[in-house]
Amino acid sequence: MTNTYRIAVELKEPVDEKLLQEALDIVLPKFDLFNVRLRAGFFWYYFEENGKRAPRVREERTYPCRFILPNKNQSYLFSVSYYKNRINLEVFHVLTDGMGGINFLKELTYQYLRLAHPSLRELDGDALSVDTSLNREDSFVRNYRKSAKKGYQSKRAFMIKGERLGKNELGVIHGYVKINELKAVCKKYGLSINEYLVATYMWSIYKECLHGGISEQAIRVAVPVNLRPFFDSVTTKNFFVMVSAELIPDCEDLSYEEVISRVRDSLRSQINKEHLEELFSYNVSNQQNLFARAVPLFLKNIAIRMVYTQSALANTTTLTNIGNVKLRDEYAPFVESFHAFLAMSKGQLLKATVCSYGERLGIHFSSMLADTHVQRAFFRQLASDGLEVTIESNGVYE
Repeated sequence: MTNTYRIAVELKEPVDEKLLQEALDIVLPKFDLFNVRLRAGFFWYYFEENGKRAPRVREERTYPCRFILPNKNQSYLFSVSYYKNRINLEVFHVLTDGMGGINFLKELTYQYLRLAHPSLRELDGDALSVDTSLNREDSFVRNYRKSAKKGYQSKRAFMIKGERLGKNELGVIHGYVKINELKAVCKKYGLSINEYLVATYMWSIYKECLHGGISEQAIRVAVPVNLRPFFDSVTTKNFFVMVSAELIPDCEDLSYEEVISRVRDSLRSQINKEHLEELFSYNVSNQQNLFARAVPLFLKNIAIRMVYTQSALANTTTLTNIGNVKLRDEYAPFVESFHAFLAMSKGQLLKATVCSYGERLGIHFSSMLADTHVQRAFFRQLASDGLEVTIESNGVYE
């Protein structure tokens, strides 16, 4: 369980390692959020300024989302690699969420393209874009409200099981659809894009793993919700909570339409400002508890490990939507696409990430399972709804 995620940008030209390293050397000192190392105190972990030279850019030669070993990475908690036309940014999630990762990767890409194409250098020189936030506010604390109740699921969910890939292997499958066609399908069902994709994912699990049968354990998909639009925040630090879309297979042969209805109702009952505030305020209240603050770190680690395991096993899988990536017009002609995916967590051996750029939306599955029946069922359902799907993989399943 590495707790890393990857965001990658595909250029329309091969990546030059030397220029990418130079771009990272220029950009990193401007991002205090990334220019840190993690230290352990007596009561808490904490960040301090790193100050070392930027980590070395490497050509990718192994599987994604591996452990980031600080002692081999200049003590930094992120890494940058490349493969052919692709630049990969991998981030230990304690640093920031997907929004912060996108900000950093966009600026790294802009700087790289300015070095690779001198005509672009006249745009900004080595400066960051004016719309890039460097805000490091703790928006959890700023928006915290007292007397919050626990709102997270803790009962164990249905788990996807099966033969695993080899040690340290991670299978990746990308599926791409046209956004305008997807919006038409969602309109037909009366769903948002996120609701449609989550419901189809749960339907695929229900049909392929339970074969339309009954289960006492609910299928739950953890759905991270970006809190910034709800609370007027531009912080680059983590600011999200998890809600759990839930499907209880309480009768046989649920129809696709019934699954859609249940998932839609489950999500809409949770994604509102009041409930989201309740969720993260519960977490903050634990952090501010005077008794908890006085407990030594080695005892906190034991408790945190137990809480983490319980919360991970309360969900079957995760689907996160990092949204639409927008670039400045001057740089867009040099970029083909973006994609993102997650590392595994305890009990969750298959996860999905959604990311769009331009006219295409990508659904990206990462998995430690040798079988791809859930992913196949997912894309077949999209195709049966009239969507033209383009599939890519990292070759593990071949």
